[in-house]
Amino acid sequence: MFEDERNDKIYNLIITSGTDLKNEYGQFTEKLYSKVDFLWKESMSGSYATAGEQFYQKVDRIILLAGLYNDNKELFEVLLDAAEKYSIPIVLVRPMGLEEVPEILEEKAATIVGWNANCIIDSIKDAPETM
Repeated sequence: MFEDERNDKIYNLIITSGTDLKNEYGQFTEKLYSKVDFLWKESMSGSYATAGEQFYQKVDRIILLAGLYNDNKELFEVLLDAAEKYSIPIVLVRPMGLEEVPEILEEKAATIVGWNANCIIDSIKDAPETM
């Protein structure tokens, strides 16, 4: 794809946060902000478990930061369920510096990506719409 092909879509993302001892959330969002030609916003809810169809219908992708999984399993389970229920593609980001991801997450992911900003953006844009 040529760089001059402009994509004005604003991607509505849910990005996992929670207990984050290595600041992976901050580092991930910095990667998104570094790509000024990629338009996005983040949907947040006080409780993803009680957020309903109206909330999830607006979400384009759920970003799971695999490095946060062990300390935030409940949140991940809620988001995995929501992704399945509302047919939202999951972009799974490998833990910082590691290749392996939890198998349960790998099975549900539409795509898996590392920490290269260009690869992250491509994965978000190209994630299959159906799971």
